[in-house]
Parts: sequence; structure tokens; C-alpha cells
Amino acid sequence: MSNAEAGTRSPEVERPYGVAVVGCGIGQAHAAAYRALSDKYELRVICDVDAARAEKLARGDASYGLYPVAGGKKVEHRAPDVLTDFAALCQRDDVDIVDLCTPPHMHFAQCRQALAAGRHVICEKPLVGSLKEVDGLAAAEEKSGKHLMPIFQYRFGHGLQKLRYLVSSGLAGKAYLATVETHWRRRADYYSVPWRGNWKTELGGCLLGHAIHAHDGFCYVAGAVKSVFARIATRVNPVETEDCASVSLEMADGSLASLSVTLGSQDEISRLRFCFANLVAESNTKPYGNSTDPWRFIGDTPDLQKQIDEALARFVPQPEGYEGQFTRFHAALVSGTRPPVTVADSRSALELITAMYHSAATGKPVKLPITKRHPRYECWAP
Repeated sequence: MSNAEAGTRSPEVERPYGVAVVGCGIGQAHAAAYRALSDKYELRVICDVDAARAEKLARGDASYGLYPVAGGKKVEHRAPDVLTDFAALCQRDDVDIVDLCTPPHMHFAQCRQALAAGRHVICEKPLVGSLKEVDGLAAAEEKSGKHLMPIFQYRFGHGLQKLRYLVSSGLAGKAYLATVETHWRRRADYYSVPWRGNWKTELGGCLLGHAIHAHDGFCYVAGAVKSVFARIATRVNPVETEDCASVSLEMADGSLASLSVTLGSQDEISRLRFCFANLVAESNTKPYGNSTDPWRFIGDTPDLQKQIDEALARFVPQPEGYEGQFTRFHAALVSGTRPPVTVADSRSALELITAMYHSAATGKPVKLPITKRHPRYECWAP
């Protein structure tokens, strides 16, 4: 196995890495995280087709209220340059990392272009629009000798990390069943952005663009999926893509899970709940922060509760959210180890997406893994 196949690279010099953020929507949250990690990163370029929007973010202004980050820290920083030309950005000698926060249909080509230019790449979800494209990016990453890290920042919330810690210590025991709820509200104004709500540019609906983080967080704890049965519907807004879904999973270890998603919940919640032999773990219900504290961990007996409490007292929290993922990425670059989230991780998430859409279309359960011979390997859209 080569270093690239193993997810490793030669260690790099420990220093602040020059970053370019491309796209000023969720890119505002990324920029805030880099500014809070000024000992590890220097935000050097903001790139957007809208120069005025890029100028605003370069000055440090942000209004993406759904994703508060950086704990309100005030950090002194040099105002980054502003570009509207992505090709010119990729040739900047002072840019080590290209961070893509662009619409989903642009990710595949932009990831390849930045990797070919010798840059590390960070890319928002969904990484691409098919398993064929994921596999193509894995090959491009290996050829480039650089890292491509998909964004799954919810993995690093302290609550979810505590559950991973309990599972890895053996305290959770056998998995029985889990439920995942992603119940949000999206109205007509949300779909006024031209690329949203259609298969060609958004690549999917609530399963892909909204619940993918919660479902990744679930699989991050529960492991591989064996079988999927899904139903989807478009009931909330007049769009092409689904905005309601109900999914049943059988996991590789034999446990079961139910996933429910809607964009028609006036009371927005996100919740993960896991039932194990020795404990129940339940997240808070913050719609965009449920992987963070507080979580409840309830032991099956008083003795088990004592062991759980003692284990959690030993838990050492690390940075969470975007700062958590970017901190771990910097450490991976310096040590030459795999990133905290890999292309293979994104493939697993998109394999589940493919299975859900295929099951919904056929009315039949779908077994994983999905190979190149599967009818939706090249495109999961209808």
C-alpha cells in the first residue's frame, strides 16, 4: 500500500499555512475559524464571483447566522486579498490550502483543478455528485501528493466525541438501536438562491444537503451500514428535490436505526439517540449544534453509571466544530498522517446517499457496498 492509499504523506514544516476561502456563504464560518487559529493558518485570499461580497468578508464582516463559530474570539489578522478568478487563485504561491465553499455542482472540477495545481484542498459537503466522482477525486488526490479533506465538522462536537470515547473504551456494550432526527424549516426565500432545489446544481435535497452531517455523525459512532430502505417526498416547497424522508437501516453489526428528515418543522431540532446494552446516549436538540454538549449518558445500572461518570471525568476535550477539524488537519500536515476526515469517509456518506435514493426510487431495500456495476454509481439523481 502506498502512502497515498494509507492516507499519509511526508511530514511538513510546522508553520501557519496560507489559506484561500472560495465562496462567501458558509465560507464566512470557515474564515472565522481560520482567523481564530492564527497560529496555524493565515487567511490570504477570499475568492467569490461577487467581488463586493468577497470584499466584505475580507474586512472581517460576517452575517451567516446559522453557524456561529470561533467562540466570539477577537483575533488580529491581515486583511486577505480578494479575487474573482479561481484559476488565478490556484496559481498563487502563497496559498497552501484551497478551501471550497462553493455550490455543490462546482466541487468536482474545482477540487481537481486545485489538486493539480499542487494545493491541499478542503471541500464543503456534499463533496461531489456521484460515487464515480468520489473515486475520481481519490485518484486525483493520490496523484497530486496533496490532501483532500471533506468537511464533516460535527464529528468533533464534545458530546459526540464523549460517546465515541465510551464506545472505544468498551463501556457502551452491544448496540441495539438508534434514531436520528433532522427536523428543520426551509421556506421559499431559501430557494430563491438559483442553484438550490434542483438536481442539476444542488445534487439532492434534504438527505444530501441538510441531514448528511447528522447521518455522518451517526455512522461515525455506529459503523458500517449493511442495508437501506428509504421513502422520500416533496411536500414543503415546490422544488425538484425531496424535503421529507424516512429511512430504515440495518447496520453491519446487526443493530437497527431510523432516520427522519423534514424541512417543514417550525420547531427546529436535531437529535441523535443511541441505545446500547450498557447505556443510552442522547444529544441535545440544538438544530445546528447537537453534537456539542450537553449530552445525556444513562447507565443501565448504578454501577455502570458510576463507571460511565468516571470515564467521562477522564475525557480530555479538544477544539470542536470547524476549529476542531482545522486544528486536527494542521496536526496531520505537520505529522504526515491522514486528515481527520478523508475522501473515504465522504465516499461512505455518499454511498449511503446513493442507496437511499435508489431505494426510494425502486421501493426496495438496497444492500451495501455499492460497486461500479450499480445502476446509480455514476449518478444518484432520478
